[in-house]
Amino acid sequence: MSSPAPTEPVAHRGMITACVVLAVIMQALDTTIANVALPYMQGSISASSDQINWVLTSYIVAAIMTPPSAFLARRFGRKRVLLWAIVGFVVSSILCGLAQSLEEIILARLLQGLAGAALVPLSQGILLDIYSLKERGSAMALFGVSVMVGPVLGPMLGGWLTENFSWRWVFFINLPIGLVALAGIVYYVSETTTDTTTRLDWLGFGSLSVAIMALQLFLDRGEQLGWFASGEILVEAIVAAVALYVFVVHTFTTDNPFISPKLFKDRNFSISVVFIFIVGITYLASLALMTPYLQTLMGYPVLTAGMVMGPRGLGTMLTMFLAGRLLGKVDTRLLLLTGLGLSALSMGLMTGWTPDVSMQTVIWVGFIQGTSLGMLFVPLTTVAFATLPAALRAEGTGLYSLSRNVGSSVGISIVTVLLTQNIQINHEQIGAYVTPFNRAFDAGAIKSYLDPMAASGRATLDALVTVQASWVAYVDDFKLLMLLSLAVMPLLLIIRTPKAQAHEEPAPVME
Repeated sequence: MSSPAPTEPVAHRGMITACVVLAVIMQALDTTIANVALPYMQGSISASSDQINWVLTSYIVAAIMTPPSAFLARRFGRKRVLLWAIVGFVVSSILCGLAQSLEEIILARLLQGLAGAALVPLSQGILLDIYSLKERGSAMALFGVSVMVGPVLGPMLGGWLTENFSWRWVFFINLPIGLVALAGIVYYVSETTTDTTTRLDWLGFGSLSVAIMALQLFLDRGEQLGWFASGEILVEAIVAAVALYVFVVHTFTTDNPFISPKLFKDRNFSISVVFIFIVGITYLASLALMTPYLQTLMGYPVLTAGMVMGPRGLGTMLTMFLAGRLLGKVDTRLLLLTGLGLSALSMGLMTGWTPDVSMQTVIWVGFIQGTSLGMLFVPLTTVAFATLPAALRAEGTGLYSLSRNVGSSVGISIVTVLLTQNIQINHEQIGAYVTPFNRAFDAGAIKSYLDPMAASGRATLDALVTVQASWVAYVDDFKLLMLLSLAVMPLLLIIRTPKAQAHEEPAPVME
């Protein structure tokens, strides 16, 4: 039978919302929940520091399966695909927890990412269909909380599970969450009609997949292998460029492309894709920086670091619901400008941090950064799909989610590379002033501990220089993220504010 139009009441809408949001939270948690457990995994499976990072990279690379979720939903039915995605995610999570070798956990993690890639766009598509245009602001606020708060809660939950149980429970925790979401979706969600004639553009999908994987390998391994001095890095750069070229040319010349060019005819959607890419960079890259900053420079235990970062999630939740209420009453561009301004402000404040920054300062600056995300995600998601035809909505949600995921992975890789490079450069520059001829070392108290002529003094001095070099490197990364937030502000001038639509296109047909 046909699905009711978005303006009509939908049966069990609250339960449907709760179930799909729970599935999204499960997937979002796993973007960061494993981070704090990496040292424990490394010792358990006898992996090196470089090797264990593949546990994170393999999950991120699996974002390539996000856009095909639209094809799979049309071909096999959205509910069926969503159920299989949840089952696949839970089973692969169990395999991650049971893994006894590096190869096993990387393979299981890749499978986990492939299954989880469809959860976000399919869940978002369901919410867009069951809420009217006027209600979508609040619906997207709730959806945004599930997507963006997960990475904040991940380190806290992962640290607690690892410390009190085992790193394996970081993955086992998905079993009860997944079973509840699975049962709710089986009972409450209706199936969409299927189209057995639909076909996947394998060349488009394959070339885009190769481009993303090659780019991720290029960014992850470039610093370690010396960038273009390495044959492997050179090959990865060429493969990424060629694959991207093939994808773009093929997309605009084939009759049935993997990603329809019609999506980019919608100005708001195109700009929103760029915006969410930048949001992915600034938000998750800053999270990736904060965990080692708090633990390494400030000496916080894992649980303390997680708790200090918690208020940022609270700020996100509060402003997401506030933004949802303000949509339609306040110019959307003003909400986005406020979000970008708060993001730039928080990053600007972080450039003034030192290793002695107080815990209270870290908490309230993190809260400001969280509020910036709330003011960005809800209006941005609403703008992206407000004028997009319903027929393109499934493809749009897939591409939108992919852009956020790729932005996150690229951002994390870039700030990590810059951090490593700048620590080395700063160490060399600061160390140049540490010589036996520096009169500052002549003072009695200082000379007894920091004598450059003694082995113990040199070791202590090297540690102090490393701390200072690291602090400056973190500040440089925070400054880069601040500049990115400011750089996208001019795009607000070309966004069209969606007008109240008297005629809303019907949702996809369900049966």
